[in-house]
Amino acid sequence: MRIAILLAVALVDAASAATPCQSLSSLKLPGATIAAQLLPPGDFPLSAGRSIRNLPAFCRVSGVLKPTPDSDIHFEVWLPAGNWSGRFEGIGNGGYAGSISLTNLGAALLRGSAAAATDTGHTGGGTDASWALGHPQKVADFGYRAIHLTAETAKSLIAAFYGEGPRHSYFDSCSNGGRQALMEAQRYPADYDGIVSGAPAYYWTHLMTAAADLAQRYAANPAAYIPPAKVAAIETAVLAACDQLDGVLDGVVGDPTKCHFDPAALLCKGADSDTCLTAPQLALVRHVLEGSRDSQGRQVEPAFSPGGETGTGGWVPWITGEKPNQANAVAYGTQFFRNMVYEDASWAVAGFNVDRDLKAADDKLAGTLNATDPDLARFQARGGKLILYHGWNDPAIPAQGSIDYFQRMTAKMGAQTTGGFARLYLVPGMQHCSGGPGATAFDAMLPDIERWVESGTAPGAVVATKFKIEGNRTSGVLRTRPLCPYPQAAHWNGKTNPDDAASFTCQ
Repeated sequence: MRIAILLAVALVDAASAATPCQSLSSLKLPGATIAAQLLPPGDFPLSAGRSIRNLPAFCRVSGVLKPTPDSDIHFEVWLPAGNWSGRFEGIGNGGYAGSISLTNLGAALLRGSAAAATDTGHTGGGTDASWALGHPQKVADFGYRAIHLTAETAKSLIAAFYGEGPRHSYFDSCSNGGRQALMEAQRYPADYDGIVSGAPAYYWTHLMTAAADLAQRYAANPAAYIPPAKVAAIETAVLAACDQLDGVLDGVVGDPTKCHFDPAALLCKGADSDTCLTAPQLALVRHVLEGSRDSQGRQVEPAFSPGGETGTGGWVPWITGEKPNQANAVAYGTQFFRNMVYEDASWAVAGFNVDRDLKAADDKLAGTLNATDPDLARFQARGGKLILYHGWNDPAIPAQGSIDYFQRMTAKMGAQTTGGFARLYLVPGMQHCSGGPGATAFDAMLPDIERWVESGTAPGAVVATKFKIEGNRTSGVLRTRPLCPYPQAAHWNGKTNPDDAASFTCQ
């Protein structure tokens, strides 16, 4: 015991040799105010009786960055007091950001990494963009500046605390965090060596236009609203048409691109019920499965894939809503045009027009919010590695969008070059960033990107797990499946156990 205590003390002393934790508070960094404290090992309290358990001793740095007079970027950097791996992890944000993920900071700390996170310059809920009204500099902070400056500041703090900078830097996030990830690779290729981008909302102006288009359809015809009790009928019809296409009946559409589902069979033939759709509801489902288009029929945003409509992460929270006008899509689209595009608190989605409003959004904000550049030559040239992943049944951000970006990147950079530094994984049956009817639990993306960066071992198939109770890893394994690097997909051998990943090959 005494040897262990002495070793721990030695590690703390060694880690703090360059600059003791509390002294970081006086470190002079451009546009930053900093406060630091050394926390002992133990549980870190969050809120409402929640805590992060069994954290090691660490230096907690919090601060504010003000690159412009209207900026107010809060950030935190957590630095292991001992046993630092030499790695730095950047943490992203979902939705409209507005908070710092202490839970993810703790998870990185438990891996031995130094980590940083930011609220991107404002406080608010994930679907709230009211902070943006009249504050274009805050929109720029949200769009790209806060994540970059937080990375630079974190590296300065790491160098000061340990006496050396990180040996390797990684960014791993999903949704808006996936957009932030691609923004880093495109704009600031020196910030991170390895980047994992999940379900990236990279075409922000088009994604929000499609959301507002959906919201306007609800506003124009309230009868189009689909109550939660009807969503199961949609999923049942999809599975009846397409579950068997991959040869395995498992409640998952293995490759939605091969599923040519026609919802017309769901039209009510008599009285309305939970097992059928009225004509306005059927039109709404067709719109969702065909994607938003302008008046010339040009695709604004790809269609959502059939399958995975039910569940806590399915259509109800994102597309249809528990009640009329409560879907996340309604909130996101309305908030975007009201507060960011037109900066008019009285703007209402009832007057939305795809052609006019998409142009207004692109003209004003494409350069600030979109991460669409397929040319990652600078990132690739310095040895950067990129993994993208997307759930096929994501009801928030269409999976086809990630395929489109990967294909444009391949066309721009060449298949051989792209294959040397980038991978895309599509996850059958996964909804937005996690969950869904498929095998959607996988922990390999961050370790895979680390191995690729640090030892040159490129990732192949990734094994994903479906637990008997979703989210409960102690409930037992229901099935495993391989996730294959695109354009490969998993194919069952038709003989051995279809619940075992070993029965599938990537083809």
